Amino acid sequence: MEKIPQISEAEYEIMKIIWDESPISTNDVCKKVPASHNWSQKTIHTLLSRLTAKHVITYEKRGRMYYYYPIISKKRYLNQENHQFLNRFYNGEMAPMLSSLLSDEKISDQELNAMYQLIRKKLKEDEH
Repeated sequence: MEKIPQISEAEYEIMKIIWDESPISTNDVCKKVPASHNWSQKTIHTLLSRLTAKHVITYEKRGRMYYYYPIISKKRYLNQENHQFLNRFYNGEMAPMLSSLLSDEKISDQELNAMYQLIRKKLKEDEH
């Protein structure tokens, strides 16, 4: 499978909006960016241009307005990022990562139970 280009944190913020709202106009992207970022419209346009150049989004011109669509699915992008994280920090091994997560004192019983259910489901799938 072809590797997805590296996406910066700022570009990822724009991607989240496009994944959730596509097709979405430039103006609507600008409205959806959290105010906490304090990004100008020019900054948002630059980020859209970079994402287009990286071939992770595309656009369609309707009249004077541009509408953006993702080329790369959120699932595919997150899958690649998860594998890169796992390889970089845990030599590609899941157990040490899970051990690290479980040693966090802030993890709630609800989160632990959700992880347990995911693991049980995966084990049942692998049996078949």
